[in-house]
Amino acid sequence: MKKLLFLLVFTVTPIVLFADIKIGALFSVSGPASFLGLPEKNTLEMEVEKINKSGGINGEKIKLYIYDTKGNDAETRKKFLRLVNKDKVIAVIGPTRSGSTLAIKDLAKKFHIPVISCASSDKIINPLYKEVFKVAPSDGHAVEKIYEYLINKGLKNIAILTAQNGFGYSGREALIRLAKKMGLNIVADEKFKDTDKDMKSQLSKIAEKNPDAIICWGVGPAPAIIAKNFKELGLKSLLIMSHGVASKKFIELAGDAANGIIFPAGRLIVADQLDDTDKFKKLLLSYKSEYENTFHSPVSTFGGHAYDAIHILVKVLRNNGKDANSIIKGIESIKNHLGTYGEFNFSENDHNGLSKDAFIMVKIEKGNWKLIK
Repeated sequence: MKKLLFLLVFTVTPIVLFADIKIGALFSVSGPASFLGLPEKNTLEMEVEKINKSGGINGEKIKLYIYDTKGNDAETRKKFLRLVNKDKVIAVIGPTRSGSTLAIKDLAKKFHIPVISCASSDKIINPLYKEVFKVAPSDGHAVEKIYEYLINKGLKNIAILTAQNGFGYSGREALIRLAKKMGLNIVADEKFKDTDKDMKSQLSKIAEKNPDAIICWGVGPAPAIIAKNFKELGLKSLLIMSHGVASKKFIELAGDAANGIIFPAGRLIVADQLDDTDKFKKLLLSYKSEYENTFHSPVSTFGGHAYDAIHILVKVLRNNGKDANSIIKGIESIKNHLGTYGEFNFSENDHNGLSKDAFIMVKIEKGNWKLIK
């Protein structure tokens, strides 16, 4: 009997001491935003495998539950509820898209589940819910960077062309608000849908106003179509895209029409062009090399969002605990954390932790990225 009790204790104890840490993830792995979500999924799996091989978190391994939202808001809500009710995760990384994040914001609050979104809309953290964070820089930061660039070039009359989705709505609001603040004139304001196959009508209306620059705000195939339409119409304005095109997929879709386009982006896509004194260069080159060697495809700034999210979460889990309140307080206390998109300094009132300095300006030349210094 004593021997049997000993064996029972011996076999049960390790399970109790080393239970899995369940973390959920919601990414647009398929659908129009797959070029954003797939690098996020790949990165998260790659980083978690490394973390587990090195001993996990205080001896406990991470168990991932990753679901494809297909970029659909209703599907995102459904999968979030599954993560909470069936999988019993302690935190969620993602979603990929702004609209999808906004679709679960109320659920994160209701179930008191920390969410670290990979999307950029300012509305994700404004109004602020204590459970909801994001690691992608805010649209306002990107707009500030674009407007500073235009002002330095002496360009003040702009046209905006924005997507009719969560990302586009948030970007349009920031473009209008900051134009007034920074002294730029919006001479045309047009919109498009993700499913539109031709935007010559909107571009022709914009051309009548003769703007110095046209700023397109969207993700997926639509901005690539706009780039082609812009070239076909022979427009002479400067074409600027949002950070939503910071993927080789955009260049592949736009072809030669991508050349000459300017946009704000994270440092990752031009990591090898950074000065050796840049404090982010070593981290970025390491991640870039590992990702490209593992998946045999170009690194993406969107995958970098998943990298930042998991390393922020792991830091908190190691130092603060696994219950929701500890995770929330832990993230809010993170300072001077270097990630792929910048230096994170969170607080109770700032659930993004980044500034406009997270962005640099990039130009597409000969089908590749070039850092604008």
